[in-house]
Amino acid sequence: MRIAVACDHAGFPVKQTVIEEVGRLGHEVIDLGTDSTASVDYPDYARKIGQAILSGHAERGILLCGSGVGACIAANKMKGIYASVCHDTYSAHQGVEHDDMNVLCLGARIIGPELIKEIVASFVGAQFSHAERHVRRTTKVREIEQGQ
Repeated sequence: MRIAVACDHAGFPVKQTVIEEVGRLGHEVIDLGTDSTASVDYPDYARKIGQAILSGHAERGILLCGSGVGACIAANKMKGIYASVCHDTYSAHQGVEHDDMNVLCLGARIIGPELIKEIVASFVGAQFSHAERHVRRTTKVREIEQGQ
């Protein structure tokens, strides 16, 4: 799977941990920046992740900022992007399995590198269940997104 990784300046200190973990798990990483702790705006990197997924260049994304919240809000403004902040392994895999989440948002100032590795592994290893109840629910979410 191709996984896009992006961050703002607050997420940069743990971006390499994410990249290495995704690679260790056997997936291709698309690094969308940023490349330092110089101040940048998280919506720009949320947009890059979203565009990579929507264009088919990546199947999923991992987005880092200080808390994970701002990046998550920005990513969810794009139709077809289903992002969530996850600071535990259960939410990371359940979000994919039940809710078809395609972007994992992490707060680099909230959790440490070892937990980040475990969360990334849970997210990357999960697949949407396609169970009838999950399809019904995600269809309703997409209807809301379309203004229906």
